[in-house]
Amino acid sequence: MNRNFWLLTLCQCFFMLNNITFSFVNGLVGLALAPVPWMATLPVTGYVVGSALATTLVARSQRAWGRKRSFQLGLLVGMVASGLCAYAAATGRFWLLMLSTMLAGYYNANAALYRFVAMELVGPAYKERSISWVLAGGILGAVTGPNLARYTKDMLGTPFSGAYAMLVGFALVALAIMSFISFPALPRHDPARPGRTMREIARQPVFVVGVAASALGYGVMNLLMSATPIAMTQMHHSFDHAALVIEWHVLAMFTPSFFTGQLIKRFGVLKIMWVGLAANLACIAIALSGVAVMQFLVALVLLGVGWNFLFIGGTTLFTEAYRPEEKTTVQSSMDFCIYSTMAITSFASGALLSARGWEFLNWGSLVPLGALAVALSWLALQRRAASLAT
Repeated sequence: MNRNFWLLTLCQCFFMLNNITFSFVNGLVGLALAPVPWMATLPVTGYVVGSALATTLVARSQRAWGRKRSFQLGLLVGMVASGLCAYAAATGRFWLLMLSTMLAGYYNANAALYRFVAMELVGPAYKERSISWVLAGGILGAVTGPNLARYTKDMLGTPFSGAYAMLVGFALVALAIMSFISFPALPRHDPARPGRTMREIARQPVFVVGVAASALGYGVMNLLMSATPIAMTQMHHSFDHAALVIEWHVLAMFTPSFFTGQLIKRFGVLKIMWVGLAANLACIAIALSGVAVMQFLVALVLLGVGWNFLFIGGTTLFTEAYRPEEKTTVQSSMDFCIYSTMAITSFASGALLSARGWEFLNWGSLVPLGALAVALSWLALQRRAASLAT
C-alpha cells in the first residue's frame, strides 16, 4: 500500500459520492419530471446505458493515452454532465436529464476501472485487499451522498438541482488529486506469444462465473435499490426516512470491504460468494415480510452486504481470466456486461414497480439469484474435477 494507491482510493471516494447521489436523486427527479410514472427510473437507466456504451471507448482511450489521461477525461466529462443535469432539473426538462445522465456514463465507465488499477499499484500479495480497500472508498459516498441530496436539494430553488451542481465541484477536486498519481505503463502485446480471441477468453469458467457474479449481483442490487426511494414515497414514508435507508444500504455495500479481501484469502473466493448470495436471499425474505421503515432498512442492509461479497468475489475471480496485455479489453468487456445488466434492471425497476408493485419486484429477483447459484455450483464442480484429475 503506497501513496499512489491511497490517492486513487480518495478518487474512488469522490466517484462513489457521484454514483450514490446519482442513484438516489435520478429516480426522484425522474418521478417528478417524467410524463408517466413508469418512466421515473429512465434517468437511472440512461446512466447505466451510457456507461455500457462507453466501455469500448474507455478501453480504446486507455490503450491510446494511458490510464491517467483517460481517467482525467472521464472526470471532465463528469463535470459537464453534472452541470447539464442541474440545468435540466432547474428547467424541468426530462429528456435533457436523460441525455445528461447518459453522458455521465463515460465518467462511470472510466472510474469503474479504479478497482482493477488498484492491483497495479500494489504488490501481488495485496491483490484481494487492494480491490477491497479501494472499494471501501465508497463509504464517503454512503454517508455524504444521501445527506448531500437532503441538504442541497433546494439550494438553487428547484428540487435537487443544487445536488447535481455540487457534484461538479467534487469532480473538480478529484481531477486535481488524479494529477498527483503515477500509474505504471500498460503492458504491450508480446509478438512471441500468440494472442487470444475474446471468444477464447470468454469460454473460461472463471470468466463466466466472475462476470455472472458481478453482473447479476449488481443487477439485483440495482433493481431493488433504484425502486426503494420510489416505493417508500408511494407508501407515504418521508424523504428523510428514504435517505436514511439508502445511507445504511450504501454503508453496508462498502463497510465490509475492510475485511472482504482477507476473508477471500482465508476461506476462498467461492465460499464468500455463496455467503453473498445467501445475504441477497435474506434481503428478499425481509422485504416480503412488510413495508415498515425498519423492514426496508434491514432488507437494504442485507442487499448491500450481498452485493459487496458478490462483486469483490467476482472481480477477484475474474482477474484469473486474462493476461497482462489483455487487461484493458477484457476488463471493459466485464464492465459492459455489468452495465448492460444494470440498464435492464433499472428500466425494469420503474416499470415493474409501477405495474406490479414492490412485492412482485422482490419475487422476480429470485430468478437471477437462482441462475447465479447454478453458476457457482458449476464452477465448484469444475474445480473439484480438475483437482481430482491432478
